[in-house]
Amino acid sequence: MQLDVFNSVDRADAIDVLRPCLDIQRWVENIADARPFNSVDTLLSFAGETAEPFTADEVAAAMAHHPRIGERPKEQTTEAAMSRSEQAGVDPGDDGIAAALAAGNKEYEAVFDRVFLIRAAGRTAPEILASLQERLGHTPEEEDVIVAGQLREIALLRLAGVISADAVNEGAKA
Repeated sequence: MQLDVFNSVDRADAIDVLRPCLDIQRWVENIADARPFNSVDTLLSFAGETAEPFTADEVAAAMAHHPRIGERPKEQTTEAAMSRSEQAGVDPGDDGIAAALAAGNKEYEAVFDRVFLIRAAGRTAPEILASLQERLGHTPEEEDVIVAGQLREIALLRLAGVISADAVNEGAKA
């Protein structure tokens, strides 16, 4: 969706566009209510600021929508499509990595009582696995901060993929 269209749709439609990026009610409402944005950069900056900090309840609610790393969601939703794209670097056919991620996910969930969350976009499966193994040594408090940060990164990447620059406004800046 182009930025000028996003700026002009009604509030409910703007929220519907934002929700697959990050399903935190306060976040989507704050962004929808702050429109219009004069550039995608301004939108992303505001989205990052309004994502700081997330409450524990907001993180828990948002985490309910994230699949385990290495498990591709089968739903045909916008959020599921985004997740499949983000996990493109994790080859489900690589039995060694798949088994290591499955074991790591199970251990992480036993320690932290939630799925392991990482911004997978741009990372290879070995990088993701190394991060998972490293993070198993963290305290719950350390992990809370990291998970909130990963949610922010994922949300901003998704938002940047959903909202494109308005050709008229961007051309005027050149």
